[in-house]
Amino acid sequence: MINRFFSGRVRLIVVLACAPLFSFAQKANWQNLDLKTDSVFGISTERAYKELLKGKKATPVIVGVLDGGVDITHEDLKSVLWVNKKEKAGNGIDDDKNGYKDDVNGWNFLGNEKGSVEFEALELTRLIRRDMKKFANVTDMAREDEAAYAQFRTMKADFDKQVDEAKESLAGIQGFKAVLDRIVTKLGKAEPTAADFEQYKAADAMETRLKTIMVGALKDDTFKDFYKNQIQKGVDHYEEMLKYNLNLEYDPRPELVGDDYANGSEKSYGNNDVKGPDASHGTHVAGIVGANRTNNIGIKGVADKALIMGVRAVPGGDERDKDVANSIRYAVDNGAKVINMSFGKAYSWDKKLVDDAVKYAMSKDVLLVHAAGNDNKNTDVEKNYPNRNYEDGGTAGAYISVGASSWDDDETLKASFSNYGKTSVDVFAPGRQINSTIPDGNAYAKYDGTSMAAPVVAGLAATIRSYYPKLTALQVKEIIMKSVVKVDHPVTVTVNEEPVSMPFSDLCVTGGIVNAYNALKLAATYK
Repeated sequence: MINRFFSGRVRLIVVLACAPLFSFAQKANWQNLDLKTDSVFGISTERAYKELLKGKKATPVIVGVLDGGVDITHEDLKSVLWVNKKEKAGNGIDDDKNGYKDDVNGWNFLGNEKGSVEFEALELTRLIRRDMKKFANVTDMAREDEAAYAQFRTMKADFDKQVDEAKESLAGIQGFKAVLDRIVTKLGKAEPTAADFEQYKAADAMETRLKTIMVGALKDDTFKDFYKNQIQKGVDHYEEMLKYNLNLEYDPRPELVGDDYANGSEKSYGNNDVKGPDASHGTHVAGIVGANRTNNIGIKGVADKALIMGVRAVPGGDERDKDVANSIRYAVDNGAKVINMSFGKAYSWDKKLVDDAVKYAMSKDVLLVHAAGNDNKNTDVEKNYPNRNYEDGGTAGAYISVGASSWDDDETLKASFSNYGKTSVDVFAPGRQINSTIPDGNAYAKYDGTSMAAPVVAGLAATIRSYYPKLTALQVKEIIMKSVVKVDHPVTVTVNEEPVSMPFSDLCVTGGIVNAYNALKLAATYK
C-alpha cells in the first residue's frame, strides 16, 4: 500500500498529543552525504563518486520501479528512462510481441482502454468480501472449514477495528480543522505566521493546545503548506480509506482492468500509461534511485547509470498479488537487474503466485529490494507481504528488506514509523525528509517512509552492478550487507505506546546503515 508514510503524521495531529512531525530544515541531498564530513548519517554516495568512481567506466543498469506510476516527462527523469527499442511508440501494435502494446517505457497493470484504477480496497477488505459469501449462511460447517471460518472471524474483527479507527481519526482531524479555521478567521489573516499564533489569546483548552502545535509547526513550514500537507491531506486520507480502502462494496477492477482475476496465469492485460492517475509516490521513488546527477537541476539520484522502468501495480490501497507477480515478471523479462518494491500489506490473497514470480527473478539473477513498512511493527512476529519466505519453504536469496533511518547518529536514528525485525529486515537506509521528484510541473517534495529508504538501497545496488557488472545479484546483496556502518548505540523504539531503548542490532540482520563508499570499496575486491 503506497503513501502509508503519511498516516502516522496525521494521527499525531488527530490526538493532539504533541507537535506533529514537521518538515525540519535539513541539508540538501542529505541521504547521499557522509557522517564524518557532513555530520548527517547519509550513505556516503558523493564521497564514493569523488574518491572511488571518478574516471571509471560503467554500464547502464535497468531498475524496475514497481509502484503507483512514474511521470516520464519530469525534467530530472526523462533522460534516465528505460526505452524499449523493440517497440514503436504510438502505433497501437505489439511490435515486440511480448503481449503489451506500445510498452515503450514500461507497463500499467492497473488499467485498460477505459482508463486506470486510482483507488483500491485493502487486501483485508477483499478477503472479507470473498469470505462473507462463503460463510453467509453457516449452519452446519464441515470440519475442514472450521479453521477458515475462525480465520475469517479474526479478519472481520480486524476490519471492524480499522473502520472504527478511521472514522474516529477522520472526526478528530475534522474537529482540529474546524478549530483551526475558527482561529484563522479571528486572526483575520489567510496565511498566519508562528508569531501570529503566539500572540493569539486562546478562548478554551482546545485552542490553547492547537496554538502550541501551530507555533511549533510554523517555525519550519508555511501555513499554506502545513494546511495542505497535514490538514487537508489528512482529511482526504481518511475519507479515501472509508470510501475506498475499507468499503466492502467498492471494486473498480471489473470496469477499469477487466481481467479474469481468478486466473493467476493471465498476463496480457493493462495499458501503457505508466504514469496513471497519481504518480506522486512512484515518481518520488524513481528520483531517489536515479534522478539525473549531471544536469545541475533538481536533485541527485543515488545511481548515475540507472535506467528507470516504470511498472504500475500499486494503487491508492493495497496492491493485488496477481499484479505484483506480473510486474516482477515484466521487469525481469525486459532486462531489469534491480527491482524496487516500495509497497506492502498485512494480508495476502495468493502468496504462492508472488513467490513463483520472486523465484523467477532469482533464477534470472535479479536483485529485489523491498520496503519494510511504516507501521513501527516488528515484522519478525507480525506478517508483512510480500516477503522473502516462500510459502512452500525456503527463502529468496537476492532479496533485501529495508528499514528507514534518520539523519542524527543518536537515539532517534531509527525513523519512528519504520518497521523493524532482527531476522526479517536486513538493513536500514535514509528515509526521513528525502527530497525527490514529484509529478507535474517538474516539482520536488520531501517525503518520509521506508518507501524512500528502499530506493536508496536499490540505487546503491544499481551503482554496484553498473561499475562491477560481473557481480551476481547474490554478491551485490552480500556486499551491501557486509559494508554497512554498524550502529553501536541504542535507539528509541515505541512499543505498546511506550519508548523503549533497544540495541540497533535488534532492529535488523546487519545492525547498520548501508554505505555506498564502503560497498563500492568492497566490490572492487571481488573477482
